[in-house]
Amino acid sequence: MPRRGTIVKRAPQPDSKYGNATVSRMISRIMLQGKKTVAERIVYQALESAAQELKEEPMQIMERALKNATPLLKVKPRRVGGATYQIPVEVRPEEGSSLALRWILGAARGRKGRPMHERLAAELVDAAKGQGSAVKRREDTHRMAEANRAFVHYRW
Repeated sequence: MPRRGTIVKRAPQPDSKYGNATVSRMISRIMLQGKKTVAERIVYQALESAAQELKEEPMQIMERALKNATPLLKVKPRRVGGATYQIPVEVRPEEGSSLALRWILGAARGRKGRPMHERLAAELVDAAKGQGSAVKRREDTHRMAEANRAFVHYRW
């Protein structure tokens, strides 16, 4: 029985151009030092150039990129006796999409030498094709969970 009132999770406001909450989450994550208009410009330019490159709707590219980068499993360290085991656990859908968004933006920031909207567009295109750093990170996470499947009985 919780001692305090339950926490109500607030849904983010949809963005102004596409009316999509995921795009507004991306804008908020890209934003540095409260400069929301700069972040909006970066995200919208990235979505437009990704749409031109793949000749698809920008929202379809975004959805597919997030779906391809979203992990289903992750490992969680757990101490049993004197040893620490990596226990595979399933990822909740909202946590998975949050991780995917974080990985895509991290991979875009890791690419150097071009403006941010170009780097983000390139990472979105790669993720939509099932390639790129964010998708590789998801595959590595799944591989690690699969390798530690023997310790799944320590989960609780």
